[in-house]
Amino acid sequence: MKRPILYIVIPCYNEEEVLPITAPQFLGKIKDLAAQGLISDDSRVMFVNDGSRDHTWEIISSLARSDEHFIGISQSRNRGHQAAVLAGLMEAKDVCDISISIDCDGQDDINAMDEMVRAYHDGCEVVYGVRSSRETDTFFKRTTAQGFYKFLSMMGAEVVYNHADYRLISARVLKEFANFKEVNLFLRGMVPLVGFKSTSVEYERHERLAGESKYPLRKMIALAVDGITSLSVKPLRLIMSFGIVVALLSFVGVIWALVAALSGHAVAGWASTTCIVCFVSGVQLVCMGIIGEYIGKIYMETKHRPRYIISERTWENEE
Repeated sequence: MKRPILYIVIPCYNEEEVLPITAPQFLGKIKDLAAQGLISDDSRVMFVNDGSRDHTWEIISSLARSDEHFIGISQSRNRGHQAAVLAGLMEAKDVCDISISIDCDGQDDINAMDEMVRAYHDGCEVVYGVRSSRETDTFFKRTTAQGFYKFLSMMGAEVVYNHADYRLISARVLKEFANFKEVNLFLRGMVPLVGFKSTSVEYERHERLAGESKYPLRKMIALAVDGITSLSVKPLRLIMSFGIVVALLSFVGVIWALVAALSGHAVAGWASTTCIVCFVSGVQLVCMGIIGEYIGKIYMETKHRPRYIISERTWENEE
């Protein structure tokens, strides 16, 4: 059986501190898998520079000159983690047999790749890396992350619980995935939509080896909103259902007011009226905000702007 060519796709944003530490680990894993006969010697480690403002691209270029297994591409500007992962996958889809996307920070266990590749040999086209526990997370992050996955499921989105962007995808799946043209990216929810035989591999997540996390609370909330609004219209249906309930209650209130007025027991009370007006106004603003989020996404999709632009490739510099 022909040994598959593996491309490890690694998004990088301001990772000059951790890259010299993790790059040799990724190279060692490529060589180890090749020595086991699981992958081809032509496999590569592909770094995707996401418009870093430090010396990340210079380090990637130096790595590419030092060993042929290292290659890199650079985006024209910072487009975000999801766009960086997509850029690497789309760049690799025509030259690899399988790809594994993983973050640069060393938190995801690279030894799980062995089991991922074996699952591919057993016939799986997609293998999800799933965290076995969240003991290394803070209480706040653990609680919000688990709540996020449960909320996504409630909203009708098809996601793998405790899975982020550590996954193996075959070239066959990547070529089908390339037909998904949406600009608002939420890869962990989009990949399951492609289908094909899949499985999951559990692993322990470690502490970050160096540098700082590039995913503060603000970006996590933005990703959560993207995930919900990109994969489900259930919030809109909930708005409609809530509107019907409020309308029915209002109708009951009108009947009550008419009966009270006709019977001469009408009570002039500004407090109750003010509370009702404020409540309904607040509900309307929230509903308008949700609808506006969907309209904004439709607006962005209709522009058909490129999701990423590659400005440099290390192998082109060599030529």
